[in-house]
Amino acid sequence: MNTHIDDGTPHSGRVPALDKTSERWLGAVATVEESTALDPAIRALQRGIRGLPLGALRGLLRGEPLGHPAHPMLVQVPMGCWLSAAVLDTVPGAHRYATVLTAVGLAGVAPAAAAGWADWAELPPRQARVGVAHALANAAAVGCYAVALSDRLRGRGARGRLWSLAGLGAAAVSGALGGHIAYGDRMERGGTGNDIPPGIA
Repeated sequence: MNTHIDDGTPHSGRVPALDKTSERWLGAVATVEESTALDPAIRALQRGIRGLPLGALRGLLRGEPLGHPAHPMLVQVPMGCWLSAAVLDTVPGAHRYATVLTAVGLAGVAPAAAAGWADWAELPPRQARVGVAHALANAAAVGCYAVALSDRLRGRGARGRLWSLAGLGAAAVSGALGGHIAYGDRMERGGTGNDIPPGIA
């Protein structure tokens, strides 16, 4: 009699496609974490941000009154608007509302970015390196949505929707990197995931 014990591992000898994708993603992030090429520039930029005369605004940007980082909360505005716009783009006659949401999402980028940079300035090297990739993905998303909004306002709806999809993809990559910053290192050290460091997500 064969007794099958499902321990969650693949028994066919083949790694599922999702596992392969995860391995490649984590490998790419690990490469970024270990790369020291940009460390001098990162340290200089972190010092510059910490040296800004922000006063009490720094604490607000870092979410000190809330007891946790403000950036993950603020980023819900652009992400929520852009995801909602993508849904409305599939609804006949709702494209103008998608245009409004695209614009509101772009308007919400500034406070979210300011809070993110305030957090990033305090991150240790490994997380700060991933934070640079996170920021680049954010910049790509904002650029795509800015072009998308311009096209939408000029009546180039189809092209605008394509740029919006590209922006949503860049935002998804950015979110994954932010999640790695906020949770990855803490979990590796045996944390619960609830006691996250003041990173960016």
